[in-house]
Amino acid sequence: MPPNLSHRSTDDLKQEILKLGEGNDRAPLSQKVKFYQSTLAPLFAELSQRNPFSSAEEQVAIVLGVWLPVWSTIPFIEILPGRVREQSYQIFQDNGYYANIARYAPGQRNSFLQAFSAFLLAYDFMLLQKFVVQNGQWYIQNVGIEQAFRWRGSLLTSERAESWLSKVVRSKLSKGDAPKAPDLSSLDKSTAKKVGTSFLATPQLEHLYIDRDFRLVKSQRNQQRPSYTIAIRQQ
Repeated sequence: MPPNLSHRSTDDLKQEILKLGEGNDRAPLSQKVKFYQSTLAPLFAELSQRNPFSSAEEQVAIVLGVWLPVWSTIPFIEILPGRVREQSYQIFQDNGYYANIARYAPGQRNSFLQAFSAFLLAYDFMLLQKFVVQNGQWYIQNVGIEQAFRWRGSLLTSERAESWLSKVVRSKLSKGDAPKAPDLSSLDKSTAKKVGTSFLATPQLEHLYIDRDFRLVKSQRNQQRPSYTIAIRQQ
């Protein structure tokens, strides 16, 4: 039986979730799923009962800005190898656009390659989406994928990620671009197929808990199993 958590403070529960998530984030996806079921699920359930902004309509103003995903079981973010966790962001803008942006640098944990990291290329990836809240639910639509090769020595900071997103959104708004299949020719065939399949899926999103600095998110694509994410606001 799960422990009785009702006597613990909300801040205490949030800090435990962050600590557990950070300690498990590099585990394989299958292990993370089991870790959620065995360890995190009771904590998520308790916090969901204390959600200070339980209405989806209220959540829009709270979610705007830059967030850092601390831990997640979303398969999509690990499709590519070498994700740099400290350069991964979720960004919501007040124009109805939302993006998952991350830098991928395969071999970054190799000590020999690290010595030359400033001279190697990194792959920056953006999944661009639109969001709208209607009838108490979040509706998400994938609208594009953006890719860029950059020098690893030039960090993908949150400011640069947000600036990149704003530039892409301005271009799409000026052109009136409709959602279309992304050009994934820079990826190998297997990875391109996985990314393309994920892009065509229709995501669902629910904030189990959200305040101004901390989010617990449940998401699901088509009939796949639900995924869970712990995110904190970028300071």
